[in-house]
Amino acid sequence: MNRSSLVLKIDSLALLLLPLLFYACGNSSTDQNDHLVFRYNEHANITSLDPAFAKDQRNIWACNQLYNSLIQLDDQLNTQPDIAKSWQVSKDAKTYTFVLRDDVFFHESEIFGKQKTRKVKAKDVVYSLRRLTDTKIASPGSWVMQQVKNISAKNDSVVVIELNQAFPAFLGLLSMKYTSIVPVEMENSDFRENPIGTGPFHFKRWEANEKLVFRKNDLYFEKDKNGNQLPYLEAVAITFLPDKQSEFLQFAQGKIDFLSGLDPSYKDELLNAKGELQANYEERIQMLRAPYLNTEYLGIYLDHPSSEIKSKKIRQAINYGFDRNTMITYLRNGIGTPASGGFVPKGLPGFSDTSYYEYNPRKAKKLIEDYKIETGNQNPKISISTNASYLDLCEYIQRELQKVGLQVEIDVMPPSTLRQQRSAGKLASFRASWIADYPDAENYLSLFYSENFSPQGPNYTHFSSKKYDSLYEQSLNLGELNQRIPLYQEMDSLIMTNAAVVPLYYDEVIRFTQNNVNGLGINPINLLDLKRVKKVKN
Repeated sequence: MNRSSLVLKIDSLALLLLPLLFYACGNSSTDQNDHLVFRYNEHANITSLDPAFAKDQRNIWACNQLYNSLIQLDDQLNTQPDIAKSWQVSKDAKTYTFVLRDDVFFHESEIFGKQKTRKVKAKDVVYSLRRLTDTKIASPGSWVMQQVKNISAKNDSVVVIELNQAFPAFLGLLSMKYTSIVPVEMENSDFRENPIGTGPFHFKRWEANEKLVFRKNDLYFEKDKNGNQLPYLEAVAITFLPDKQSEFLQFAQGKIDFLSGLDPSYKDELLNAKGELQANYEERIQMLRAPYLNTEYLGIYLDHPSSEIKSKKIRQAINYGFDRNTMITYLRNGIGTPASGGFVPKGLPGFSDTSYYEYNPRKAKKLIEDYKIETGNQNPKISISTNASYLDLCEYIQRELQKVGLQVEIDVMPPSTLRQQRSAGKLASFRASWIADYPDAENYLSLFYSENFSPQGPNYTHFSSKKYDSLYEQSLNLGELNQRIPLYQEMDSLIMTNAAVVPLYYDEVIRFTQNNVNGLGINPINLLDLKRVKKVKN
């Protein structure tokens, strides 16, 4: 259908939005209604709009526009109602009873017949959560339901979830995009062509490797504090430029509204060494930054045959042997907090401000000399495996450790190979990061629980301690966060004093937007929430 025939078939209200529709299909970004469209680029592409596969940021961001879960997190990571308006937890913390809102409708679709939509019912919640453990679907989020014994619908508006054992972080798990609610009718539908949720935007079109477009959901149930219906935007347009330099150029030219993270290809162009915007960008763009629940670290495989890496002295020497402040200033343009503390990141309850390993090259050298005397090995050597994105950090550590008498080899490999070999226990040490799946320190500390040894679990270091395991198991039985925090900090101390890892820095969320974007906000899990975003008309 050409544009002239389309005009004849739409009413006067739709006529006002025609330029927006024209834009959403890939036309001029200088359109008069461009302020109603939020545009960003996803350089890694998007692999699925099925929330059961919302494993990484690219899919999570897209799914967050289309779906809601039982609960949601605010920007301070507090649990808030979403599709569930209220809930109760039994005294033994094993049974959760959720009462659903009665004003949540699915996106309009032919799968609902003549009515085009219907209200969310308890059966949809049961279906959505159970499909995570369906072997035919093979969701990477199946672990979210690991503690769940049974899910049942008491009636159309009440859902009961029973756990095998108490798990204090369970509510946080239910805020993940894996647990998004979809209609039971989706069992026979394709999420690639017709994803149906309840979110602030609904699916419009997906042109492979070109553009993904969402439109405003006029049935959306949430309102702002003044009673205005959300969202404010009319559309979201996502492009798929694979190159980050090209993405930055599009942003600098005002062709996309938002840029996330700090890539080496443009970090010096945007920021000075203090982490401040360069003067020529101060009036053109806005920068948001906040603690990110992400610990960047060197992991050490304690079961590796290498005698050097088995030595606690060598592991401690690595921790003492390089200046994290210098690394952040010159290699990260001031973005991030040097990790002289534990493994639990800054910004998460359980974080300890205890300083375990301040830069101390003299102490590092002494530890290495002691190791030489004890073992007779006069030329100790370690290997650090990394991918190309973090080569500069590893080379800096290499230079600094060689100054104190420890030779370092760097093995650069593709990210997929690094993950596979790390899980298989083939790497003596490796650069890694752990981003919170849910806002509880247990998520980080589970990496050192002995029953989670890789490859079956995420304990890639094979750290093992009976005392640690006992503290971890105790924490699972404590419902109050204030009771768990001392145990969390004691566990963190055990990890650090044994030098099972080398924390590098606690990351920061950093976002850049055009100066006409308001209401984007920022949060410690770097979730992209567009329902309250407004763009001022230029």
